[in-house]
Amino acid sequence: MTILTLKDLSITLAAPLFSGLSLTLNPGDRLGLVAANGRGKSTLLRIIAGEAEQTAGDVTTSRGLRIGHLAQDIPEDLMRLPFRKAVLDALSADMAEHESWRAEIVLDDLAVPEALRDRPLAALSGGWRRIAMLARVWVREPDCLLLDEPTNHLDLDRIAGLETFLTGLPRTYPMIVASHDRAFLDRVTNRTLFLRPEASRDFALPYSAARAALDMSDAADARRFDNDMQKAAGLRRQAAKLKNIGINSGSDLLVTKTRQLNERAGRLEAAARPAHREMSAGDIRLAASQSHTRALVTFGDAAVAAPDGTVLFRTGTRWITPGDRVVLLGANGAGKSRMVDLVAGAIAGGEAPGVRIAGSVVPGICDQGLAGLNGKATPFDLVAGRHGQSDQTVRGLLAGAGIAIAAQDRPAGQLSGGQRARLAMLILRLIRPNLYLLDEPTNHLDIEGQEALERELLAEDVSALIVSHDRAFIRATGTRFWRIGKGRLEEVENPEAFFDEMAAGGQ
Repeated sequence: MTILTLKDLSITLAAPLFSGLSLTLNPGDRLGLVAANGRGKSTLLRIIAGEAEQTAGDVTTSRGLRIGHLAQDIPEDLMRLPFRKAVLDALSADMAEHESWRAEIVLDDLAVPEALRDRPLAALSGGWRRIAMLARVWVREPDCLLLDEPTNHLDLDRIAGLETFLTGLPRTYPMIVASHDRAFLDRVTNRTLFLRPEASRDFALPYSAARAALDMSDAADARRFDNDMQKAAGLRRQAAKLKNIGINSGSDLLVTKTRQLNERAGRLEAAARPAHREMSAGDIRLAASQSHTRALVTFGDAAVAAPDGTVLFRTGTRWITPGDRVVLLGANGAGKSRMVDLVAGAIAGGEAPGVRIAGSVVPGICDQGLAGLNGKATPFDLVAGRHGQSDQTVRGLLAGAGIAIAAQDRPAGQLSGGQRARLAMLILRLIRPNLYLLDEPTNHLDIEGQEALERELLAEDVSALIVSHDRAFIRATGTRFWRIGKGRLEEVENPEAFFDEMAAGGQ
């Protein structure tokens, strides 16, 4: 039985987001939805959920289908409600009064600690707010889930718990998942739709295998396009020669033959389609200034403490040297971000016993909240005011980072999360650091942006201290791994054992 059918679906806003999309969703289909930021993933989910209208095409669902839609945004009026009440509020008044047990079951299913259930959402972390929104969707007992960036703000242990929850659903349960988390997509999906302005591609494979198949298909399209264009060019060259001969000889036959060759070339050119090139919302390029210092950062058994002064762990004696990309591994609340803050404070000249910074260090700091960006300043002022390039150069740099001319003179706080992340990376590149402090750098970045950042971090002499919940990003970029556990920091060979423990903890 088909659950959902999309036929020739199209959405055009300022430009086409996608067009001619046809798709069926059947029981057991767990579809990963992949596209760059701003290319229509959220819009498509809203259309399927009946919350937005398409420009053209049809959406058909099975009779009585109850769709659960996890959107990215949290309604402001929910923030004052306690966790439990926010979930109950998703039920009808009668059900909330007489069947409140439904909320308790869902909170248990999602492993929400009892201590959090009566706290207002405003007092919770972004990750727990995300879980609260999922609980609100799940308590209504939907027949199909639409999940829009479900891992946003979640740490690895919560991602593992969400994976366990989703993979534990009945095998026939259908869902559509829009996400930039490649490892998560590999874990929870069995189909992948690459959403494109034209000719979206659907593969019956999870993300990594589907991406490999897509790359092969695009490469074949590129070869076919090149061959067709070469044939057309050859026909036009023949036509040009015959035209000259026909003019000189006065032969009507050669004139006719010339026209036929040009018509054949025109048909080839009209039918040829260039291979798709995924253009992300802007390029990400980092740059590193050279440093010949043996150690950029030296830890002499420094204490990493919580805001109230409680020591979370001690570092032991460790070094970050040029070319090291050190990934901090630890459970939520273990102190990863506090260690990054400790290093940042030491660089700024603050008191940081046990942390020594080389005089040659030029820092590039990106925290997960992008707190370094003044939301009231414009992107133009943030770049020009800090780095002194000409106006034309600044405009070009911002456009290259995916920030259109029209948005360059608006407050940075009005940019999308992805645009703000790219603006932060642009500013870092212009500083030319030799040590990056990156706390959740892939938050808000689409897959193309993540891969671009990975390529740049792999460049020679780029050194970094990294906190991330993105397993694919960690595996691609890390050269050293420091794990926080039992009050100490220890170096491990790779992150896989930690990932396995986080997954086991979610069961």
